[in-house]
Parts: sequence; structure tokens; C-alpha cells
Amino acid sequence: MGQMTADNMSDCIEQYLKAILTKDKHIEIKRASIAEQFDVVPSQINYVIKTRFTLQRGYLVESKRGGRGYIRIEQVAPGADDAYLRAMVASLGDLTTSSQADEVLDCLMQKGLLTKHEQSLIGALLSTEALTFGNVQKANALRTRLLTQLLNRLRFESERG
Repeated sequence: MGQMTADNMSDCIEQYLKAILTKDKHIEIKRASIAEQFDVVPSQINYVIKTRFTLQRGYLVESKRGGRGYIRIEQVAPGADDAYLRAMVASLGDLTTSSQADEVLDCLMQKGLLTKHEQSLIGALLSTEALTFGNVQKANALRTRLLTQLLNRLRFESERG
């Protein structure tokens, strides 16, 4: 399958799942049955879910493997909610790239937790240019720590009302 075809198929799968989510707040799907429906390998379904149904885009994904396995996708209302911000921190992992940080900042701006100006300033501080000091892993680890501090500060502010 050519790259263009794979991308188009990913778009179709994403649109299909989002259409279902407009009716229900969450869905449970079987990876194999969706793959069969779209005539793709199951890993294509994993790819779509991993890249297009992220917490930063307003989705919580839970996956259970095995014979009765399923993937549950739930729309969440991102915002200054403590549970959402804690989940954002947990989703960072240990090493955050500049583009991942930009996605988080964009989400925070879209949800009204940062102004466009604040997003731009923080983005500059977390950029590859700002954090280049010879070791990409250390830069990504530092970016994660800085983003975690920002998210925890937003949690603290949301608790204080």
C-alpha cells in the first residue's frame, strides 16, 4: 500500500470513529473488526488511534488486549480540571520532543488555559533552539520537566479557583 493510500485510509478511519463519537461520548471497538471493515492490517488501527486520538486532542484511550480485548475511546472536556491536567502530566512520558510540547501548548491555548501570547512565549522557551546543548535526550527530559511544572502550576491555580 502506497504512503498516500495509507494516509487517506487513516483519514477515513479517523473520520469514521469521530462520526461515532459525535453520537456517543465514548465508544468501544474491536481492533480486528475495524481493520476488517476497512481492509487494513490491525496495526493501521493502532496507528490512527495513537496519533489522532490523543489526550492533547481531547480523547482518553484505554486498551484491553486478549480474546475479549477492546479499545475504548472517550471524548473528554479538556480544561482546568485537575483530573485532566494530571492525565496530561502522565501522558508526557520521560522525553518530550519540541513538537509534542507544541501540541500540549496548543491544546492549553485552545482550552483557554493559556493566551496565544503565553503559548508563543512558552513555546519559544521549550523549542529545540532554546534547549540545544548537545544531548537530545537531556533536552527532551528537561522539556518534560518544564512542561510538568507548567501543568502542575495550572492544576494549582484551578484548585484555588
